[in-house]
Amino acid sequence: MQGDETSRLRFLASIVLLFGVLFITRLYYLQVIHGKDFRKEAESQYVSTMPNIYDRGSIFFQQKDGKKVAAASVTSGYVIAITPKDIEDRDAAFTAIVLAAPNLDREEFMAKAKKTDDPYEEVASRVPDAAAEALLEREIPGVKIYRQTWRSYPAGSLAAQVIGFVGYKGDELTGRYGLESYYNDVLMRSEKDLYVNFFAELFSNLSDTLFDRKAEEGGDLVLTIEPTVQAFLENELEGVMEEWHSDETGAIIMDPETGAILAMATNPTFDLNEYGKVKEQSLFANPSVQDVYEMGSIMKPITMASGLDAGAVSEQTTYNDTGHLTLNNKTFGNHDGRGRGPNTTMQQVLNDSLNTGVAFVVSRLGNQRFSDYLLQRFHVGEETGVDLPGEREGLTANLSSKRDIEFATASFGQGIALSPINMVSSLAILGNGGHTITPHVVSRIEYVSGKVKVMTQTPPEQVLEPGTSERITRMLVNVVDKALLGGTVKIPEYSIAAKTGTAQIHDPSGGYYEDRYLHTFFGYFPAYDPKFIVFFYTYHPKNGATFASHTLTHPFIRTAKFLLHYYNVPPDRAGGSATL
Repeated sequence: MQGDETSRLRFLASIVLLFGVLFITRLYYLQVIHGKDFRKEAESQYVSTMPNIYDRGSIFFQQKDGKKVAAASVTSGYVIAITPKDIEDRDAAFTAIVLAAPNLDREEFMAKAKKTDDPYEEVASRVPDAAAEALLEREIPGVKIYRQTWRSYPAGSLAAQVIGFVGYKGDELTGRYGLESYYNDVLMRSEKDLYVNFFAELFSNLSDTLFDRKAEEGGDLVLTIEPTVQAFLENELEGVMEEWHSDETGAIIMDPETGAILAMATNPTFDLNEYGKVKEQSLFANPSVQDVYEMGSIMKPITMASGLDAGAVSEQTTYNDTGHLTLNNKTFGNHDGRGRGPNTTMQQVLNDSLNTGVAFVVSRLGNQRFSDYLLQRFHVGEETGVDLPGEREGLTANLSSKRDIEFATASFGQGIALSPINMVSSLAILGNGGHTITPHVVSRIEYVSGKVKVMTQTPPEQVLEPGTSERITRMLVNVVDKALLGGTVKIPEYSIAAKTGTAQIHDPSGGYYEDRYLHTFFGYFPAYDPKFIVFFYTYHPKNGATFASHTLTHPFIRTAKFLLHYYNVPPDRAGGSATL
């Protein structure tokens, strides 16, 4: 008998414990996971809520200390509407409403107030809470207030082409451009049924209550973009545009080891909160991902690294530089037309940016092996897999040519075209020990269920010998220390590996423009253990612009100094002290 009593007590205790666990689980589900939804519902007890109220996941920048800063969020406010037939005094109503909505036009309001056959006329939107609540307290006949939410971008134009915006596509409000488009399925929110009898759901959907299968449908994005770095970079681009009157200028700052993008910007740009005012919709696209360019001499380090890695040349290899070279009845020359003579070294090829020198490297490599290095190892012309929409493949047909001239011009960045993100990803291989990376702008996804998905890159390939990476880096450091503007811009405390590029712009009618150029500049630092790779380009600079060394060197050096100081990177040269 006593045993039966004990069994019953244990059974009852088990039931109580089970209900306790279920109750706590459900409480967490209601208060934590769906707390925001119920708060919205509570608000609707006091003011009317517009049907299909808008909701969407947030996008956050991430500061260097890990703190999140809103880049895109849902903001709430109020809509003020009137029922014209119920308004007793139109002047008094206008006077009251204009206090809450100062931009309300009197003439427009009066025209709407006279539509006595219309039960609903919206007169103001996005009204702040305090102003709307003050109006509500006055209880003006015919004036109604509705809760409203909308997509807002607290940083305005910061990283606009990366973030994208929410707009209508037909009748559907959806992500357009940038991350808003690429991660639309993550950011969008499905309608939730908030009115479920607790016990009915508890017993009929027990597994769904404990393991919410739909919880991962929506989430927030936390980016690798650092807002202070992004703002600094955009300011530098503005300076380049003002000084050189370029058609377009862009830049990327990335961790060359992981592919995490700290900043990506293009000028001209636009304010995300006012995208409807933009006349040129081409501004919405991201040229760093969606356009391709002939990059010029920043391709030379890739050519040289290929030759070093294959053993076709060494740093001590020399050739006879006559200043010009003719292949397949086509003649090209060095940028200044001068030859450096019979004992021109590979280091001098990079220091003086000699077209004939990298063509010599290709002649030692062989066309097929050179093509294999560019296409199979550096993945030139491929999509990188960056998590942004519309990535464009490069134009690399010349690397399948049967003529030597196409391979020679490709060696110095003409005749093949790449996107900036493809270019910087390929260049990162030079400094990171010789492995591929996957560029990305999203660090993690924080789902509404509480689960966090950390974004990981595609497993890297080792495509260059680590020793090759060190050798080409040493040569590029020499370029900065000795050749770049005569060595006047080197930073004594830090080793910087860098190279400029100046490419003729293709004329759609055939050939190349004689007076239009794309200037490029890339560099990574501290050179032998780089934390950053920085890439700049400016399209058709004017105002007396000649070479990229004149237009982009100083913006690059200022950016390098800023990054080294902002991230408190210790000097890497003997006896160096940070005096940036």
